[in-house]
Amino acid sequence: MTKQTFRYRKILIVGCGGAGKSTLAAKLGQKLGLPVVNLDKIWWLPDWQTRSEDEFDVLLQTELNKPAWIIEGNFYRTFTRRLRYSELCIFLDYPTELCLKSVYARAEKYKGRSRPDMTEGCPERIDSEFEQWILSFEKDVKPKMLDAMKASDVPYKIFTSRSDTDRWLDCLV
Repeated sequence: MTKQTFRYRKILIVGCGGAGKSTLAAKLGQKLGLPVVNLDKIWWLPDWQTRSEDEFDVLLQTELNKPAWIIEGNFYRTFTRRLRYSELCIFLDYPTELCLKSVYARAEKYKGRSRPDMTEGCPERIDSEFEQWILSFEKDVKPKMLDAMKASDVPYKIFTSRSDTDRWLDCLV
């Protein structure tokens, strides 16, 4: 692939749990010198407590108003608003089985502690609700996200494999 200059400064990364949104955001942020915003860190408080939607929305808006960012995470309730502020949306459309495998590997890796893209005090875990969300993402969430992306004026990229994503990332300068 030919190297390409990357002009986008406000990038959304979405996809099923376990797809690698946080990993891609970290790599892209480092490569482009852009700050990364993990929505999980905004939503979750220690001990797996959540912020109110109003408080979350205020904190999210603060990030959206900044001149440059990579925001990773789903939180479908705020997806169309985030799209309006973005210059590019990346959708990691990986198979459900891969996402589940990745979530279980992540849980083993961070067993008993918080992962870097999560609020401190939220040790990694997989509960039945999260697992069910992953299993239902393809049918319940993905179509709505794709429809919103296609209805917006925001350019988007859909990656269906990690190797395709990595090749694209390698070509950016």
